[in-house]
Parts: sequence; C-alpha cells; structure tokens
Amino acid sequence: MLVLVAPGQGAQTPGFLTPWLELPGAADRLGAWSDAIGLDLAHYGTQADADAIRDTAVAQPLLVAAGLLSAAALGDVAPGAVAGHSVGEITAAAYAGVLDDTAALTLVRKRGLAMAEAAAITETGMSALLGGDPEVSVAHLEKLGLTPANMNGAGQIVAAGTMEQLAALNEDKPEGVRKVVPLKVAGAFHTHHMGPAVDKLAEAAKEIVPADPEVAYVSNKDGSTVTTGAEVLERLVGQVANPVRWDLCMETFRELGVTALIEACPGGTLTGLAKRALPGVKTLALKTPDDLDAARELIAEHA
Repeated sequence: MLVLVAPGQGAQTPGFLTPWLELPGAADRLGAWSDAIGLDLAHYGTQADADAIRDTAVAQPLLVAAGLLSAAALGDVAPGAVAGHSVGEITAAAYAGVLDDTAALTLVRKRGLAMAEAAAITETGMSALLGGDPEVSVAHLEKLGLTPANMNGAGQIVAAGTMEQLAALNEDKPEGVRKVVPLKVAGAFHTHHMGPAVDKLAEAAKEIVPADPEVAYVSNKDGSTVTTGAEVLERLVGQVANPVRWDLCMETFRELGVTALIEACPGGTLTGLAKRALPGVKTLALKTPDDLDAARELIAEHA
C-alpha cells in the first residue's frame, strides 16, 4: 500500500522548481495557476532568493504548486492514502479529489496572505527540538510559554512562540534534547497567534464546494481518516491555529498497512521522519525529475 504525502513550509529552496518546468506542459500549468491567484509562481520557484520565498504569502502557494506539478508528473497514481504536513494538507486535499487544482491554489493563496498578516502582529517564529522525551519536552515548552506546534514523531518536536520565548528555549533546552534548530518560517504557525487567519480562511472556505475524498485522507489534526469533503475543508481552516500531529499520521499509516511512502516536491523532510518512525516502509522523496523513474517503480510495486 502506497501513501502519497506533501511537505510543509520550510522545505522550499531557491530555484527548486527550475528542473520541473522543463517537463512537458509544466510551465503552462504553472502560468495558468499564477494568473488565477495573481502571483508569479515561476519567478519565485526559479529566480527568487531565499528571503523572498521565506515570505509566508509566497512560500505556501509555491509549495502547493510544486506538490501538484511533481505528482502530476508521476502519471496515474492510485495511492491507498494521502496526507500533508501543515500547508501540505491542501496539496493532499487536491490529491484526494476534494479540491481541484485551481481551488487548492486559490485557497492556499488566501491562507498564506492571512497567516502573513497574522504573523506581522507580533514577531514570532518556530524552532525544531531534536531528541529528548516528548512528555518532558512538552512540559518544558509550556513552562516557557511556547506551544508544541508540530509533534512530528521520530524524536522531533517544533516549538512556536515569540522570539523572546524562543531565545529562552535556546538558552534552556529540555533535558535530553540534543539540539534546537531555528526554522525558515516567518511566524508561530499552528498556535493562537494565527487566530486572525482562521477567521479569514473560514470566509474563503465558504466559496468552495468540496468533493468527498476518493482515497483515504489522513488529517494531521489527530491522525484520523476523514471521509467527507466538508470535514476536510473544516479541518483545513482550523488547522492553521492547531498543532500538527504528524506523529499520529504516521501511526495511522502503520495501522493502514502502508508499505511505501512517496513525498512530493520539495521532498526530504517527511521521508526522513518516516525512515526513523516507520522501519520497513520504503520511502522516496521527489526532489527533481530525476527521481521520477524510481518513484514509478515504487508505485508499480506498492500502489
């Protein structure tokens, strides 16, 4: 059984879309999406520097576009399940047929703008904690006023809060944590700081008529499998201010009997977590079109 997953914010790097736009039809698709949302995705995916694509309003639609382009390049895929980390949930909703590509890009553009606006209210950020006991780390974060915004499993938790709180964490790590790594994001996502964005996204969602998922859609709110398009959309809205439970998603993959995992472009983060948390599951990250042949072989064996 194959699960197709989409990464979240922070996975983007300068120029990462360049090789993908050499594939037949890719530049035209990206151009149409750019026109639909009023953002030059080709420019940001091929020419913009790291600071430009760190901007939440740019990074989020860029990641969804990359996930859609790379999955389309695989051809007809019949995964047993789909899931996405943070903004990758919108990409996964398109994989599942809940949203069409244009609706997904339109929603994520509004999401990115709303979250950027919310992040501008207070200077906030996120840092990854590597190692340590989850219960000990969560208690320590709460003592510092930080939120465990991403429970990623495989020994990784992402803390979110004000820059002062994150500076305190850097000086006072939880017992057992090897390292604290600041992330390339521009706000404390999946925390109460994103409350204003939830309201705006709820308004945007009213314009969408979702379809029910065609494959198992695993929600990172709690790792459950969601069966209706209406609930998927409701969760996409609330998820902006709620922690990401990727650890529970991976538990669900295990329960579903997943034997292979492919991560859409820009892949790497989620396959890394899966290698540690899901021993025996074959993994592949789509980083460039050079990975497509190996991915198709994996699909033929496991889809």
